[in-house]
Amino acid sequence: MKKREYDEDDVRVRPGKGSRPRTRLRPAHEDAVEGFVVAVDRGRYTTLVEPERPKGSAQKRKQQQSRLVVAMKARELGRKGIVVGDRVALVGDVSGRPDTLARVVRVEPRTSMLRRSADDTEDTDGIERPVVANADQLVIVTALADPPPRPRMIDRILVAAFDAEIDTLLCLTKSDLAPPDELIGLYEPLGVPHVVVRKGGPLDELREHLNGRISVMVGHSGVGKSTLVNALVPDANRAVAQVNAVTGRGRHTSTSAVALELPDGGWIIDTPGVRSFGLAHVSVETVLAAFPDLVEGTVNCPKGCTHLGDGCALDAWAAAGNADPTRLESLRRLLSSREGTLDESAASRREPVSDDTP
Repeated sequence: MKKREYDEDDVRVRPGKGSRPRTRLRPAHEDAVEGFVVAVDRGRYTTLVEPERPKGSAQKRKQQQSRLVVAMKARELGRKGIVVGDRVALVGDVSGRPDTLARVVRVEPRTSMLRRSADDTEDTDGIERPVVANADQLVIVTALADPPPRPRMIDRILVAAFDAEIDTLLCLTKSDLAPPDELIGLYEPLGVPHVVVRKGGPLDELREHLNGRISVMVGHSGVGKSTLVNALVPDANRAVAQVNAVTGRGRHTSTSAVALELPDGGWIIDTPGVRSFGLAHVSVETVLAAFPDLVEGTVNCPKGCTHLGDGCALDAWAAAGNADPTRLESLRRLLSSREGTLDESAASRREPVSDDTP
């Protein structure tokens, strides 16, 4: 019997585990529909999908309405976070029918991102925590009494807004319980616009600031954010609660951020009450950039100057009449708030200190 000759066709080669290169090509998802994230809950993203403009009569266009689509994050997005306010691309079942689930395959570039760090919690991990995306106005809601105002918290939120390049608005509630003059005077040098409201009072001025914009409401618990939202958006049904008479603190009635469409146009994003607002991700230069009248005065500052202690050239700059001394005082107040170096005894007299976070 003749011995058989073998060739390469007789040899079966199996690639080893992991030897097959993974392609970097991903589907373009050109047929994806656009959505606006209005709520996030345990890995599920509720998105608003606007109707496409159909061809045909005006009657057909009239019949189509916006719909809410629940989606999950596609695997290819990895650890990329999605927050309320994000504009995303959806594929899969985007009908919005009950018990259906679409996929988020792309997060569109953001125009802004409001963040806070966890540097003021017990674990001091310093991790940045996104709050909301694509907002163009930050409304800092604070009560004039019950609970008392917390200027240190307002300062820290202002710094975060400067970092995100978002316009700010100071909304003072419960003016029927205390006058607003002192708090308004504190932030007047910063040029922060303000509105003052009271229980059962008109909200016309506030509506003018909100119309046509994406505004995010931030403030500590009990200041009346959810009450304002319910008045501005009648169908919002946001839960409200009373301030604790013993501690002077509010209870967290809003447990997650949610975007609500205003009747006259624009969006308002209600966030859970915060008792801390870390700023580890914000640099001194970012805060200073919000004070263009003081930037030039830092040229003669010593290297590594924090602009808080002796030797800072800003003192001479203001003394020479190049800047308003109250503006310098405001800058240093914000920098101190960022560093957490405010006089704790003074701070404790102004605001209740909490050791818990939302």
